[in-house]
Amino acid sequence: MPENEDLSLADRPILSALTFAGSEPVAEARRAARGFLTEVQAVHGIPVSDRAMGLVQLVVSELVTNAHKYAPGPCLLDLEISDGAVEVSVWDTDPTLPVAQSPDPGRVGQHGLEIVIGGSRSFEMRREPVGKRITAAIALADDPGGNPAGRVT
Repeated sequence: MPENEDLSLADRPILSALTFAGSEPVAEARRAARGFLTEVQAVHGIPVSDRAMGLVQLVVSELVTNAHKYAPGPCLLDLEISDGAVEVSVWDTDPTLPVAQSPDPGRVGQHGLEIVIGGSRSFEMRREPVGKRITAAIALADDPGGNPAGRVT
């Protein structure tokens, strides 16, 4: 047997892929993210902290809201467990990459991208042949050093 076929289940990525095109995509996406992480814990025995559970739902909500608000057509939500984190990836049909606003505590709204970036271990935006994909990785376990995003500092 080749060496790479000897991987335990914990070493393999766990994936979920969903399409949202209806009138309630944000609520559906949050429920799907929570269900995915609940299954990851129950079926695969991978611990997910309460912080990670809430943060993943918040990131999913922000990214799907933006896709639904600014891009025509459906959006795709991919969730992948790998390397102690969940990668939340949202694809939509608009190739325009979002721009984080400069910090302004007096501004009402448009803080979503700041929240996503601030809570993520890593963050990436890229154009695709059609549309764009935004990916944020959130650590599953709380960092004992007090770093909530689990970033390597």
